[in-house]
Formats: sequence, structure tokens, C-alpha cells
Amino acid sequence: MKVRVLICDDAEFMRNLLKDIFTHAGFEVVGEAINGDDVVDKYKILKPDVVTMDIVMPVKSGIDAVREITEYDPKAKIVMCSALGQEILVMDAIEAGAKDFIVKPFTSEQVIKTIKKVLESEV
Repeated sequence: MKVRVLICDDAEFMRNLLKDIFTHAGFEVVGEAINGDDVVDKYKILKPDVVTMDIVMPVKSGIDAVREITEYDPKAKIVMCSALGQEILVMDAIEAGAKDFIVKPFTSEQVIKTIKKVLESEV
């Protein structure tokens, strides 16, 4: 069975880049979200295996979305996608329940390796 991924980023080019990476790796992208409110709603409906989450977004931040998702599903597997220089925000996201992070710019190999590591870990 394919790994089901939900991608959340306010930048369309980043969503498309991640979608290409996951599709080429044999994963199924079940949905895309453009902000924190959108991803919380879609998580509840789509129930993905893993979520990639931008940190800084309009409407609701990725950190707030992580809190809401992990409150709804304590076993949620969320990987943050952050820019260089956002280390404090990444730590806040991990404390909120994110399982790992990927720093932009990233390679396909880094993304897949991190996602597989999170999927294999016990929550």
C-alpha cells in the first residue's frame, strides 16, 4: 500500500516540488493545503500517513496547525519544512508535536529519507 501524504505550503511552487518528489518515490499525494486552517480540515478528512508542513503561512501558522492536528490525533506524523534561520520556530514545532524537519533548500533524497524515518518510528 502506498504511503499517503498531505502537503501544506502557501507557495504553489513548493507544493509542486514536493508533489513531484513524492510521486517519483512511489508515494500518493492525497491532498494539498495552503494554510494552517486548510491543513487541519484536510487532515481530518483525508487521514494521511504523513504531513509535510511549512512553518510560516498566512491565516494560521504551521506550528498552530501542528498543535491542532496532534490534539485531534496524537499519533499524527508531521514533518516541518523550514527555511534556514528558522531554528527557533522548528524547535517550537517539535515541542508542538512535529516529528522531524527538513531545511529548505532540500534534495529529493533528504525529503524521502526523513519521511521514511518518521514513518518507521514509533509515536
